[in-house]
Amino acid sequence: MHNASVRAENPAHPLDNPAYASLTGPHARFAERRGRVLRYRTDVSPWLGLPAEPDATDWADLAALAGAGTEVELPGVRAPLPEGWEVTFDLAGVQLVGEELEARPDEEAVRLGADDVPEMLALVARTRPGPFLPRTVELGTYLGIRRDGRLIAMAGERLRPPGWTEISAVCTDDAFRGQGLGSRLVRAVAVGIEERGDTPFLHTAAGNTRAIRLYESLGFRLRSTTRFVAARVPEPAVVG
Repeated sequence: MHNASVRAENPAHPLDNPAYASLTGPHARFAERRGRVLRYRTDVSPWLGLPAEPDATDWADLAALAGAGTEVELPGVRAPLPEGWEVTFDLAGVQLVGEELEARPDEEAVRLGADDVPEMLALVARTRPGPFLPRTVELGTYLGIRRDGRLIAMAGERLRPPGWTEISAVCTDDAFRGQGLGSRLVRAVAVGIEERGDTPFLHTAAGNTRAIRLYESLGFRLRSTTRFVAARVPEPAVVG
């Protein structure tokens, strides 16, 4: 049991279990914990961290932390779900690393903060790049491009496993697609990541071949496949 616990706390590579590595490392200040289970505060990110090999106690702790009937996101979890957990979402994904990405500042990119969150949420709602919540902006640097004062594109930082930073929320308003704004913002966000000695990485859906080709053209390469899974916490059994 002791050896299993050590393996869970110290995965072979930080990107093997990136949310867990983030929440036990650079993002510990955002963590809520019960036993060996961690999650981001619910207004920050839906990502949560399970040990690499969760046991029955870990699943019980997750259920207690999340609450019965709640839908929880389990990205990257490869372990089978216990009986009674209903899978509500299951999508194949890929993890790409940007060791050959050429970081480049962008004169048009502006730093986004708390005052920009309403516009950021509206852009995410229009473009659906993935989860972005009211306090997600606190996870790292977010950069945006405006035209006529309107936010039309953005990208920023999410997970922070030691030595790595995830680039996330890469999105462009439909009316401005095809102008290379996403590529420019990815390179600009990478400047700050590399300045602190981290390497960029990102996740996307395996079926999003257009995005994958774009990221590969920027210098990202496939590291691993993954799954984006969500499941509903079961209601406790009624006794008697």
